[in-house]
Amino acid sequence: MAPITSTRDGFDEIPSVVGLVSAFGLVFTVSLFSWICCQRKSTKSNTTPPYKFVHVLKGVDIYPESLNSKKKFGADEKSELGNKSLISKSSLHLDLEKRDLNGNIPKANKVRSSPDLEDSSQPQQSGNDSVSLESVDSSALSMDKQDKLGTLFFALEYNFEKKAFVVNIKEARSLPAMDEQSMTSDPYIKMTILPEKKHKVKTRVLRKTLDPAFDETFTFYGVPYSQVQDLILHFIILSFDRFSRDDVIGEVYFPLSGIELTEGRVLMNREINKRNVRKSLGRGELLISLCYQSTTNTLTVVVLKARHLPKPEASGISDPYVKVNLYHAKKRISKKKTHVKKCTPNAVFNELFVFDIPCEGLGDITVEFLVMDSDRSSRNEVIGRLILGSTADGTGGEHWKEICEHPRRQIAKWHMLCDG
Repeated sequence: MAPITSTRDGFDEIPSVVGLVSAFGLVFTVSLFSWICCQRKSTKSNTTPPYKFVHVLKGVDIYPESLNSKKKFGADEKSELGNKSLISKSSLHLDLEKRDLNGNIPKANKVRSSPDLEDSSQPQQSGNDSVSLESVDSSALSMDKQDKLGTLFFALEYNFEKKAFVVNIKEARSLPAMDEQSMTSDPYIKMTILPEKKHKVKTRVLRKTLDPAFDETFTFYGVPYSQVQDLILHFIILSFDRFSRDDVIGEVYFPLSGIELTEGRVLMNREINKRNVRKSLGRGELLISLCYQSTTNTLTVVVLKARHLPKPEASGISDPYVKVNLYHAKKRISKKKTHVKKCTPNAVFNELFVFDIPCEGLGDITVEFLVMDSDRSSRNEVIGRLILGSTADGTGGEHWKEICEHPRRQIAKWHMLCDG
């Protein structure tokens, strides 16, 4: 049997094999890392941008749609206006009404102005009539500027998969200037779906512009398509005021009856109308009981009832409560408020408040009653106002005179509310 001998040839080949394996592993690792980086870059480019905001109102989730396209509504029209200055805004609005469901203007339905329209839009400048026509046109334009409050553009859609109603508030044009110093406005829009008033949203405030481009989409879940035809969209266009109550520019009521949303998105535009100012006769009435205690120098105020309160919206029902403010020499020294009564124009409060009078007698004392409509999603609206005092007119002054002449006696009276 031959003896076993060892050799170092096999061991000499081991370092070269290890070097090849390590080099191959390094190449594989670099390739894998570069592939992962490319994949992450491609996935980031395909992802949609994050939501700008989330509304959660009364148990209803309202999310804005993805904002992939940053193209403003009507960008084509604005570029055309820059190139062709002779095109009027009325023709632009007419073109928008003729758009198809995808927002494009079909070539077969181009709007052409008739000779009569051309004559009316461009006056003939003959020698003798040019001055009179220019004066008439300038007066007509000034009247139009006073009467017109601008135009609101929006889009409607129904998502059958999510069973959701979608409203996109695109933009407003030619709004009036509410700030007389800067001759501009800080507009934003509140939207309510009537008649139930469950869905209330508002856009962000855009600073110093008369042509705000909002481009904000609101999705309302839980709205069956069978009920869409019975709904009314109520838009209120306002201008933000940091130091006082926001200015109301106007409103738009848009009934959805007859609007077909089964074929896709529908683009709409409506002229902004002046908001209806409710008259004092329709403010309702308030039953108040007063008692002046001369010995303790206190005034007892009992807010008993309210009746015939007006509807805050076209088909809504108010959620009233009463704020009571006590003034001494035109300075408010105390304030109280009642509980909110849900969905009733005839509220029963029966709430008592006792005020300490800082002076002898009621000569410089005034009590203000503000009947408010509670609204969680926006600022509470004043339904009506009542002033009781020695300088008050009508029943307010009479009621005050009676409690001064008969201290320690509880005296109740109905009072008509006036505008807030």
